[in-house]
Amino acid sequence: MTIGASFRIAVRAMAANPLRSLLTALGVIIGVGAVIAMVAIGQGARRAVTDQVQALGSNLLTVFAGQVQLGRIVRGDAVQTLNIEDVEEIRKATPGVTGISAEYSRQAQVVFRAENAISQISGVTPEFQEVRNFRPARGEFFTEADMRSRAKVAVVGKTVADRLLPDTEPIGQRIKIRGITFTVIGVMEEKGATSFSDRDDIVFVPLTTAQRRLFGVTHVRTIHVQVASAEEMPAAQEAITELLRQRHRLAPHQDNDFTVRSQADILQTFTSVSQTMTVLLGGIAAVSLIVGGIGIMNIMLVSVTERTREIGIRMAVGARRRDIMLQFLVESVALSVGGGLIGIGVGVLGSRLITRFAGWSTMLSLQAVLLAFAFAVAVGVFFGLYPAQRAARLDPIVALRHE
Repeated sequence: MTIGASFRIAVRAMAANPLRSLLTALGVIIGVGAVIAMVAIGQGARRAVTDQVQALGSNLLTVFAGQVQLGRIVRGDAVQTLNIEDVEEIRKATPGVTGISAEYSRQAQVVFRAENAISQISGVTPEFQEVRNFRPARGEFFTEADMRSRAKVAVVGKTVADRLLPDTEPIGQRIKIRGITFTVIGVMEEKGATSFSDRDDIVFVPLTTAQRRLFGVTHVRTIHVQVASAEEMPAAQEAITELLRQRHRLAPHQDNDFTVRSQADILQTFTSVSQTMTVLLGGIAAVSLIVGGIGIMNIMLVSVTERTREIGIRMAVGARRRDIMLQFLVESVALSVGGGLIGIGVGVLGSRLITRFAGWSTMLSLQAVLLAFAFAVAVGVFFGLYPAQRAARLDPIVALRHE
């Protein structure tokens, strides 16, 4: 018997019991769909972060307060050694620096009339818009004079403008941040949201205003350094590290109380985390495929028992043991292939629904689709082998006597 003939018999057997066939393949359907959706979420997140890092600006070094490492994060208000004087020294002493900006950010309540929301309040210096390539779409950014006078002016992100000031011209309106009144002088251009954060849910105020009037601190959390060219970034990164260690009076045996990262470092770190998460999620989804394979094996064993007399008749009219084995093996593979094809549709549809309703960025991968489908076929072969061998080893006489 040829594989084609066995496949036609398998299709007829599946069509004779469509509900049982669908339930048998359900584990494979869920497994393939889950693998495709999980990988799409992981790759979509990686693409979103890549776009976000690239949108920060070109040739950018970022100095974080504290140490930022995988599995070990000490930063924010716990480390207060990074300050505005460091910014000026880096500007003077580091070769190749073309722009530098400091930032202190925290979340706070923003109120406009009866509306209020929790948003990111970011105190920055005027150079921020050039260094981070993030400028007002309407109105203007604050100036050095606003910094010196600790002016109570704010530039809001698009999400804040849409949420709190939807039917009003934002510029010129007065909003309250932590009970202090600010005048809106601009609306930032749209940067977009990712599954991790909304870059437009932010309010910019002068750094000195944020430090003195809003949060009562003197340090900064982040310094953004723009370097003239990519070739000069390693030297600048080394110079900044050496300069800050001297300024913070760190002994040779002491760890840095800051972290200097380039865009490539940030991307590499996230890519490593993203790949680990993708493999983990894909592995969890693959368990469904194995469970589905066990389901296929159980149903094929039941099918061998139900069709024992049919097997005996086939052997009696000349069917060889390998023909019987091939027939049941093809039926098992046909179930997994059918489930795999339906699972691909479920995975693609699920990815699009996640993007539409959850707002998460997803990216379908042909490689993941082919890998999930190939794994489903392998599951069909592996878990169909034992029932097929059991059918092929039946004694023809015993099989013919079976009721």
